[in-house]
Amino acid sequence: MDKRTFLKSSSLLLGGALLSPLEACESPTSKEKTAQTGPEPLHNWAGNVEYSTRQVHYPKTLEEVQAVVKKCDTLKALGSRHSFNRIADSSGNQVSLQAMNKVVSLDKKANTVTVEGGARYGEFVASLHENGYALPNLASLPHITVIGACATATHGSGVKNGNLATAVSGLEWVNAAGQVVTVSKHQDGEAFYGAVVGLGALGVVTKVTLDLLPTFEMKQVVYRNLPMQELQHNFDALQARGYSVSLFTDWKNQNINEVWIKSRVDQGAVSADLDLYGAKRATQNLHPVEDQSAENVTEQLGKPGPWYERMPHFKMGFNPSVGKELQSEYFVPLEHAYEAMMAIEKLHEKLSPHLFISEIRTIQADNFWMSPCYKKTCVAFHTTWKPDMETVRGLLPLMEAQLAPFDPVPHWAKLFTMSPAVLQAKYEKLPEFKQLVAQQDPKGKFRNAFINKYLYMG
Repeated sequence: MDKRTFLKSSSLLLGGALLSPLEACESPTSKEKTAQTGPEPLHNWAGNVEYSTRQVHYPKTLEEVQAVVKKCDTLKALGSRHSFNRIADSSGNQVSLQAMNKVVSLDKKANTVTVEGGARYGEFVASLHENGYALPNLASLPHITVIGACATATHGSGVKNGNLATAVSGLEWVNAAGQVVTVSKHQDGEAFYGAVVGLGALGVVTKVTLDLLPTFEMKQVVYRNLPMQELQHNFDALQARGYSVSLFTDWKNQNINEVWIKSRVDQGAVSADLDLYGAKRATQNLHPVEDQSAENVTEQLGKPGPWYERMPHFKMGFNPSVGKELQSEYFVPLEHAYEAMMAIEKLHEKLSPHLFISEIRTIQADNFWMSPCYKKTCVAFHTTWKPDMETVRGLLPLMEAQLAPFDPVPHWAKLFTMSPAVLQAKYEKLPEFKQLVAQQDPKGKFRNAFINKYLYMG
């Protein structure tokens, strides 16, 4: 790593006619308040976490970020505040890059896009499509920031799709000394794979460069009521039915309530089957929680549309998911998918009354040191809980115990109760990651109670 100009190829700005629509993707968030203190502390998206400081900084330039970093003894960066735990909390200072959300460049020679640290996926994906490009994948919500998603190994679905960090080819951040540091996949080797899923521990990420694909269209179909027993022998085949496949269950009656299959139009016909392993094709758009309005979900029924309007579950312009909720998620090696699912199912009487829905997805293996999918393709069990923290806190240990034989790893930004010692043992590259953190932040400026507990406590 060094202080070289961030991905020199990104300086190829392509000219006004092409760049203008990209620069026009300005979110309303960039026009919000820029004051550094507020009368009330901020909350996370779900409202279950009140942050521990009122001192929040809103820089508008890289130089302002450097100034904030230099003057603060403790500091944590905020993204879209979609974390459900205290990974972004600080007792001293927080910094939000919501005013730094622009597209820096679209490089048609390298087939990459570089965006500022506050950019949310939903703010620039349409312009990528208009310019002939697509991202390999998106999460179920387009509302989240690119940096926050990548730093926590957040993901979409698809047995051949890695988490969102796997699209990253370059990163720029400000370290504890206020220095600008860059890494590139093509130049920095292992240091790159240590930095991308960085948990906010290396510094304040100010730019990220993403690899792009040629744009494409997708279709989405939904099937209802798949017997879980069908997955004992057909789980892998079902996951191969689409570019991205999600299974939704409320853990009642050993039933998968809905199967969402998202397919690229240019990679063969979308399933027109009326019956899929006993599940029936839906005849109307459905929310993952079937009694919720489908107004805010992306178009289904096999209607083709741009990739960015089909890969997420929810539309950018609407309230995402259910709204007031809690979330947990555990990753398990793919070969244990059915056994792990049925282990959770044994808790159905305890779980079902307290959740909105659980989603089961697959994520391809990657090389990022602090990714739950490091060197192994995984199935993820994601649960959207009703907003009762005390009850959820009591149920999570039961779920973790059921999954224990399958080596579960929790999502960094969601709720879990696993002990620090157990969690640390799951990351073989943790010693190297700590060395990288020590290089960039020797005095612990970017460490908080969460990082200290889960990375450093015995």
